[in-house]
Amino acid sequence: MTEEQPPAGQSDEELLKQVEEELKKLKVADLLVQMLYTVSSLGYRKLSAEDRDLDQAKLAIESLRALLPVLEGAVPDDVLRDFRQVTSNLQLAYGDAAKA
Repeated sequence: MTEEQPPAGQSDEELLKQVEEELKKLKVADLLVQMLYTVSSLGYRKLSAEDRDLDQAKLAIESLRALLPVLEGAVPDDVLRDFRQVTSNLQLAYGDAAKA
């Protein structure tokens, strides 16, 4: 097993400092919004005919429903509105998939 080397001209210490600076800029709300986007995309994928997994789709829906209230006041209202709509659409698609 080989040890990964930092990019050319950058020491481990410099790379660590760069990562720490990036972490300082990162907000939990931003990470959660990105996670919701990923979960919703995966939820839709798990409802597709070729990758159907209703248990996983349900988990995606429940995750969205659980996290949206946490983000109230931390992200713009339009972001919450859009994810609520995505959640509703996923629930409808889940109902259709469960009937099939």
